[in-house]
Amino acid sequence: MEQKFCQSCGMPLTNEILGTNADGSKNEDYCMYCYMDGKFLQDCTMDEMIEHCAQFVDEVNKGLPQPITKEEYIGQMKMYFPHLKRWRKELSIDDDTPESPALMGVKDLIAKMADTLPITMISSVDEEGFPCTKAMLSPRVREGIKVFYFTTNTFSLRVAHYKANPKASIYFCDAEGFKGMMLRGTMEVLTDAKSKEMIWRDGDTEYYPGGVTDPNYCVLKFTATDGRFYSDFYPRSFVIG
Repeated sequence: MEQKFCQSCGMPLTNEILGTNADGSKNEDYCMYCYMDGKFLQDCTMDEMIEHCAQFVDEVNKGLPQPITKEEYIGQMKMYFPHLKRWRKELSIDDDTPESPALMGVKDLIAKMADTLPITMISSVDEEGFPCTKAMLSPRVREGIKVFYFTTNTFSLRVAHYKANPKASIYFCDAEGFKGMMLRGTMEVLTDAKSKEMIWRDGDTEYYPGGVTDPNYCVLKFTATDGRFYSDFYPRSFVIG
């Protein structure tokens, strides 16, 4: 059985230490030390929770082959905690919605990277459950920061992966700026005429001799659900809402 962790403090969850909802039922996301009767027991920030958890590094070390220091543990938690449900930030795709201070400028950064970087890495899941990644030409068209369209070969292995399992991720890397942006979501394979015409460009006959109706030409439509970016030596996770 897959091990679950408290989405507030990161503690491994067992049935005995599950928190409770307002109706008294067990909550599957949080432990009893963080969440009881439908509310959090601590009114704190993520950094304050990390400082609290770091007090127990000696207990953590009992299960580790090589002990770590409190400072090392804090560093690891600062990488891990932004993934937890309680601390993930929502990044609204509505341009009229103010961004939270923690995600200031992220929407603009996603758009800039998608529009200016020549290469995007895309990942699929193969038939054995392994992630497979390849470099692609960056998206031809995007709808804000949520939907991205790529061109590819209909008979490619990547398309076969997405038809069997639509889970996907895309990654933009600005090596000079030392920034990276990963988006998770789903990938659809589109072969309808409207979608193919939408992203067709002059010169594409070099790859698809049959033109826009070439059966080996199709469109990949990626829809993002959440993401994570790295900038200024600090990672942040967010949900696209």
